[in-house]
Amino acid sequence: MAEIEVMAEQQFKNHAKYYPAHHFVFYPILIAGLVYCIRAISHYPDHSREWIILSVLFFLVGWLSFMVRQHYGLGNQDRIIRLEMRFRYYLLTKQDFQKLESSLSFGQIAALRFASDEELPALLEKTLQEKLRPKDIKKLIRNWNPDHMRV
Repeated sequence: MAEIEVMAEQQFKNHAKYYPAHHFVFYPILIAGLVYCIRAISHYPDHSREWIILSVLFFLVGWLSFMVRQHYGLGNQDRIIRLEMRFRYYLLTKQDFQKLESSLSFGQIAALRFASDEELPALLEKTLQEKLRPKDIKKLIRNWNPDHMRV
C-alpha cells in the first residue's frame, strides 16, 4: 500500500515544485558536460571542431528534454486548471466562469486557483477590476489552497 507523502503547508513561499532526478541530477550533469566541452574548445584547439559539435549536442539534448517535458506536462496541466476553475467557480457562485476567462490571462487563472473557496469570488472580482498580476494575486491569498500534484 502506497503511503501518502506528508508535506509542509503550502503557501506562496514554498509552492514551487522540483523533480529531483531532472533538476538535481540530469540537468547538472548536462550543464557540467556542456561547460567541459566549451572549455575543451580552447584547451584542445586541434580538436575544436569535435568539441564544438559535442557542445551543440549537449545544448540540444538539454533544450529538447526541457521543452518536451514542459510542453506535454504543462499543456495538460493548463487544461485541467481551466476546468478546475470553471467547476469551482460554478459551485461557489452558480455562474459560468467561461464568460470571465476572456478577461483573464492564464497566469491569473492559475494564481487564482490557490485561493480558498471563501476568498476566490472576491479575489476574482478584484483581479478583474484592478488587472492584478499573477504574483500579486498569490500575495493577496490569506488561506492558501495547496496543489501538491502540479507538473
